[in-house]
Amino acid sequence: MFSMLLESGAAAPDATNAATGGSLVMTVIMLVFWVGVMWFVLIRPQKKQQKEMDALRNSIEPGDNIMTTGGFYGVVLDVYDDTVIVEFGNNKNCRIPMHKNAIAEVEKDEEETESDKK
Repeated sequence: MFSMLLESGAAAPDATNAATGGSLVMTVIMLVFWVGVMWFVLIRPQKKQQKEMDALRNSIEPGDNIMTTGGFYGVVLDVYDDTVIVEFGNNKNCRIPMHKNAIAEVEKDEEETESDKK
């Protein structure tokens, strides 16, 4: 009788080791799954939006109407590598150089959009 208890006690640790190994594999699989889900939900859309904003900022030309990240509306007068000269309001003396990253929205010049439709 005592030998049966020893045999069952000896078999129990092997069973728990196998169960622990199986649960470890399952835990790793679930961790990889949730990291993949978070990447698709959080990181991928942000990178896509950043690419769209970069394309928008690279398409800026003189004459375009813009809105800055501060909420100011202006007209682009000149474009350099990373800088644009923007005229704000009706005052022709209010010309400010700005970094392209400070531009939130771009509205193309109406003459350009009409010529593109033809």
